[in-house]
Amino acid sequence: MAVSLLKKEGYGIEAINYRCPCGEVDIIARDKGTLAFVEVKTRVSERFGSGAEAVDYRKQKRLNRIALYYLGSLDKSKGQQMCRFDVVSITRDQQKGWNIELIKDAFPLFPEDY
Repeated sequence: MAVSLLKKEGYGIEAINYRCPCGEVDIIARDKGTLAFVEVKTRVSERFGSGAEAVDYRKQKRLNRIALYYLGSLDKSKGQQMCRFDVVSITRDQQKGWNIELIKDAFPLFPEDY
């Protein structure tokens, strides 16, 4: 569902379930020249909070390290890459089915991770 939403929004998918020594990110995609590291969170209810709320500080720090690792692996001749972190929150609504929300630029790149 998340990949379909991103494609509908015009993203180009570069990687799904990207793994490196720092961990895993669900999707890496390009949105109008910006590299988006996308975390997908699915909930069957909002009883314990939304999917977006599950991307806590610890998870954000891990995603920062993964992004820096990935950016470091890219061909340097292409220059600097603009990047951001997006979250796709998928929640089950008992009456409407699945509710999918895309949150662009959900949290910052932490400078202390450079």
